[in-house]
Amino acid sequence: MTYTILVCDDDQLIVNSIALHLQKEGYRVIRTYNGLEALEAVEQHEIHLILLDVMMPKLDGLSTTLRIRQEKNIPIIMLSAKSEDTDKIAGLNFGADDYMTKPFNSFELLARVKSQIRRYTTLGSMASKPQCLSTGGLWLDLDTGSVTLDGDLVKLTPTEYKILVYLMKHMGQVLSIHQIYENVWQEVAHAPENTVAVHIRRLREKIEINPKEPKYIKVVWGCGYMVEKIDL
Repeated sequence: MTYTILVCDDDQLIVNSIALHLQKEGYRVIRTYNGLEALEAVEQHEIHLILLDVMMPKLDGLSTTLRIRQEKNIPIIMLSAKSEDTDKIAGLNFGADDYMTKPFNSFELLARVKSQIRRYTTLGSMASKPQCLSTGGLWLDLDTGSVTLDGDLVKLTPTEYKILVYLMKHMGQVLSIHQIYENVWQEVAHAPENTVAVHIRRLREKIEINPKEPKYIKVVWGCGYMVEKIDL
């Protein structure tokens, strides 16, 4: 199967350079140059991953991410010349799955692309038999990749889903931030605290009635996070 990647940046040279590297790896590339063009492409094509610049005319990358997240869980890697932690956290808060600072190494970009596509395309096909994990009113179906809370479907990004799967498969166990990062992102953790914390907070906002007093995902200060087993 040929995977399709949407590349969106207002710098045509950057778009062409990224496209060249991706095409050499066998990916199909759709090129866009602002957020509005990206939204149109998402509606018209089956996209497996999006590489999205932050600063763009007409509609910036953060606003574009918010619009995409209203309907789709396509993995999004944000590209930006800004390297401050606050900028990275903002991108993750808006729904991005990963963040790379320009200029970036093409080999690292390809590795991150492959990792995100691998997770995205394998969701819902982990086993031939239906498998469910549950605690309280929270249900996770490993066969379909769906998550429900008190019977209502919960829309998660691929990264949020992966975190929840890992935590629920180890229900009752405290998992360190490094363990979570290395299992979900499939790379060695280097100062992963902010990245994991942002994704956990977004996940809580979707599955907790009161995220400030979480019922399901508990923090164990100085140790990590855990999902508690709650019997109905």
